[in-house]
Amino acid sequence: MTLADRARRVIPGGVNSGQRSIPGFTDLVITRTSGARFWDQHGREFTDYHAAFGPALLGHNDPDVAAATAAAGTSLALPGVAVTDAEVALAERLTELVPSLEKVLLTSTGSEATFHALRVARAATGRRLVVKFQGCYHGWHDSVSLNVISAPDRLGAHDPTSTGILPEVLDATLVLRFNDTAAVRQVFADHGDDIAAVILEPIPHNVGALLPTDDFLRTLREECTRAGSVLVFDEVITGFRHALGGYQSICGITPDLTTLGKAIANGAPVGALGGRADLMDLFSTRPGGPAFFAGTYNGHPQVVAAALATLRKLSDEPVHEHTFRLGERARTELAALYRSLDVPTVVTGYGSVFVTYFMDGPAPRSYDDLLANDAARFIGVRRNLTEHGIFELPLNLKRSHISYAHTDADIDRLVEATEAAVRKTLADGVPADLAHTSTMGGAQR
Repeated sequence: MTLADRARRVIPGGVNSGQRSIPGFTDLVITRTSGARFWDQHGREFTDYHAAFGPALLGHNDPDVAAATAAAGTSLALPGVAVTDAEVALAERLTELVPSLEKVLLTSTGSEATFHALRVARAATGRRLVVKFQGCYHGWHDSVSLNVISAPDRLGAHDPTSTGILPEVLDATLVLRFNDTAAVRQVFADHGDDIAAVILEPIPHNVGALLPTDDFLRTLREECTRAGSVLVFDEVITGFRHALGGYQSICGITPDLTTLGKAIANGAPVGALGGRADLMDLFSTRPGGPAFFAGTYNGHPQVVAAALATLRKLSDEPVHEHTFRLGERARTELAALYRSLDVPTVVTGYGSVFVTYFMDGPAPRSYDDLLANDAARFIGVRRNLTEHGIFELPLNLKRSHISYAHTDADIDRLVEATEAAVRKTLADGVPADLAHTSTMGGAQR
């Protein structure tokens, strides 16, 4: 019996998260990670551009982060009461770096952070409605677990990612097109007095990379301010991967609340929620605060140590300079490759993130545009890349990531392998199990 078979006997589906079981790779078992690579149970080596949905900005097993985590484990276990000096230091550092953060609370996941952001927004405003955008993912909780990667016939209606969600919960969430300023103005004209919060990924990376327009982000800020609604930037992906101050420091729009995770600690299980002091003081961590907030593992000494070490390295070393340069190389050279092969594509992304859509036209601005993507070819090319030791997650619309551990030689090999993978895909056609693929893939970050 293989390791994968043993896993399926005792773990539903053989994996502990909904998108770790990849069609065509159901026997993949990871045994080691290091830098920009991982190895499977057969000893095969892969250059990793998936990077666990993106947190490993420094690369897997970064030695400085690992050393800090190990040191914390020898001196302090989870006390479960009061606060540790490292928690104070991390909160201080986060409020220094991210423009919107006046006060901050730590969570264990990004989903918890977005959950609490919406809870406190409703507590502050006394309102019911939340606005989200098609293609954005904000975690597994019921009020936002809808309309991420949707089939064409599900656009314009609620499209929950799971059964078991109460209809009245879904009814309290309004879903709009990303980058649609007219729709934003209209929803506030119709419902502004009952909108507690607007939540968005400033770049919806869960469907690759939809870059926001300046007018769209300004409109969100203006309408939320006018209506007294809470603007929430979900920077679980964009925060720290794109800048030490998050994408808000790049676009110049300051939200009321910000959620963080992933690259905050290079893959250690920590998230954060921060923002305006008057909102954050509504949590029950302050005596008398009406919005309940708890978590046994919040601020765990080892994950806090990992976060402090990660932020220190991001501040002291040219991590963003390196990853942005390689990201630009990847996007530029992949686009040139596809032109030379006469394969219609849009190669886009931001900073260290890149994605190739198999479609004609300009860079997409909303999820509607992505319906033109050839999902079967998108997945087929990525499957064929694995034969050359390159791993980009073979699910539709998923982005790829470059880390500080990647090198120019890795980008050279990526482009070479992509050419071979594309030629094989063109020659062999679409695999049988992808023949009827349109929009497929899931919501996980």
